[in-house]
Amino acid sequence: MTKHLGRFFCDEDGAVTVDWVVQTAPIVGLAIAAYSAIETNATTLIEAAGTAVGSQNDFADG
Repeated sequence: MTKHLGRFFCDEDGAVTVDWVVQTAPIVGLAIAAYSAIETNATTLIEAAGTAVGSQNDFADG
């Protein structure tokens, strides 16, 4: 039994998976943060464009 436990603790097959998870987590976090910033700025830009177009239509009607 001790031999099996010793072999289990020395086995490093899962180390690569842990490395990938540790490296991927910050990338995913940055992608979510970037998406949030882009979405907020895009919404603001679209609203400003809509307001500008709406004000142009007011001048055309008058």
